[in-house]
Amino acid sequence: MTELDLILQAPHEADIRSLLSMGAGVETAGYLLFGLADIAADPWSGRPRRRFVSHAFRSIPAAHAVSASAVHVTWSTDGFMRLLGDAVNEGLIPAIVHTHPGGPAAFSGQDDRNEAELARTASLKGAPGLISLLINGEGLIAARYWAGRDRHEPISRILHAGSRITITETAGPGVSPDFLDRQIRLFGDRANATIANLRCGVAGGGGTGSAVLPLLMRHGVRNAILFEKDAADHSNLNRLHGARRTDADVGAPKAEIHQRTVREADLGMNLVTLNAFAGDPESWDALKACDVIFSCTDDHAGRLFLNRFSRFYGIPVIDVGLAMQRRTDGGFDLFARVSTLVAGHACLVCGNNVNPRRAREETLMRRDPDAYEALKKEAYVLGEGEPAPAVAAFTTEAGCLAIGELLAAVTGFHGDSGMRPVRIRRFHACDDRFPAIAKSPECPACEATSTLGRGDCDPFLDMVT
Repeated sequence: MTELDLILQAPHEADIRSLLSMGAGVETAGYLLFGLADIAADPWSGRPRRRFVSHAFRSIPAAHAVSASAVHVTWSTDGFMRLLGDAVNEGLIPAIVHTHPGGPAAFSGQDDRNEAELARTASLKGAPGLISLLINGEGLIAARYWAGRDRHEPISRILHAGSRITITETAGPGVSPDFLDRQIRLFGDRANATIANLRCGVAGGGGTGSAVLPLLMRHGVRNAILFEKDAADHSNLNRLHGARRTDADVGAPKAEIHQRTVREADLGMNLVTLNAFAGDPESWDALKACDVIFSCTDDHAGRLFLNRFSRFYGIPVIDVGLAMQRRTDGGFDLFARVSTLVAGHACLVCGNNVNPRRAREETLMRRDPDAYEALKKEAYVLGEGEPAPAVAAFTTEAGCLAIGELLAAVTGFHGDSGMRPVRIRRFHACDDRFPAIAKSPECPACEATSTLGRGDCDPFLDMVT
C-alpha cells in the first residue's frame, strides 16, 4: 500500500490559517493546488510513498458564498471547476480546505457527503484525485485524499515546512530517544519528538558532512540518508570525522566509514547510504523522501541542483559553505556560510554562492570525462584549480552552525522567525553577519510562483540536460 504524506509550505499554511480570522466563528473555505512527489521505494521502509506538496492557495470570492454558519459552509462551484481545469492542464492535484472554528480537527459526516460529490466531479474532469484539508479553531490541521468518489485515505503525516519546521502525525509524536534527558530538559518532549521523527538527508560526507551526520544522531534523529560516492584518502584525515589511517590506506568509501560510526554508537539511527551524488538520477527518489536536506557538498553542481530541488519539492535545504585563504599581508580570511532554502528566502544563485558555469563543467566532468578533458585542453573550461584549504576546527564549526539552524527551525530558540536566511561567520573577525540578499525578479529558484511546490514534472525539475 502506498503511504501518503503532505508538505505544507509556510506561505500556504499562513493562507489557510487566515481563514479562521476571516470567518470570525463561522466556517470558511478556500482552494489549493498541490504538486506530486511519487517515490517508488522509501529509503527507510522500502515501501512506495506519495507526497503532496503545496503549490498555490486560492481564496473563494465573497460573491461565490452561498451560506455559512458555525457548523457549515456552502459556495458556488464555479471557482472549483476552474481549479479542476488548471489542475488537469498543469498536472497538479486540486484541494479544498475549510474551517471547523468550534469543532474538532476531524471530518464530519456532512463533509463526507459533500466531498464525495466534489471528488466525483474531479474524477470526471480527469483530475488524479482530490485533497481535502480542514483546520479547527485551535489551529490543528487534518488532511485526506480522495482517489475516487467512494474511496478516501487519511494523510497521516504533514510536514510544516518553512523557516519553522513541525510535523503533524495522526499516530502522535512518538517517544523521544532514551539518551536525550538533558536535551529534553531544555527543549521539551514535543520538540525532541519532532527532531527524532525528521527524515534527514546529508549530501556529502566530507569535512562538514562528517560533522553534521553524527550531530544529527546525537540530537536524536532516527532516519537519515547519506549521498556520497567518494573514498577516503590521506588528505581527508585532518577533518573527516570517524576516519582512521587504515581507511585512507585502503581507500575505504566514506559511506562505509559513517556507517561504522553510527553502528558503533548504537543510538538508534537508521542510516541509509547511497552511492550517488545529490543530483544523480539515482538520488532523486531518496531526496524526495527527505524532510530536510543538509547540503555539505563542495561542488557547484550539487549546490545548484539542491537549490532548484528545494523550490520544486518544498523540502528545506540547509547549505553549508566555507572559504579560507591566507592574505598577502600575512593575515587570514576565514568564512563559514549557512544558507537556508525555504519559501521566502533568497536562493544560492541570487546570493552569488554558486557558479552556474562551474556547475555545468562539473556535471560534464562526471558524465563525460573525455569530453571534459578535451574542452579543458582547449581552455573552454575553467578546470579544477588547486585544492582549497581545509581545517577541521572550521569545517566542524560550520557543521555545528547548520545543526543550530535546524534546532532554531524546530524550537524557535533564537526567535519565532526560526532559521535565518543567511549566516556568515567570520572566524578571523570573531563575528557573525546576516546579510540581506536581494532576490532576482522571476528567479525560478526563489521567486517564480510556477516552480514553488511544483513537484514531479518531465523533464525533472523542468531542466533539459
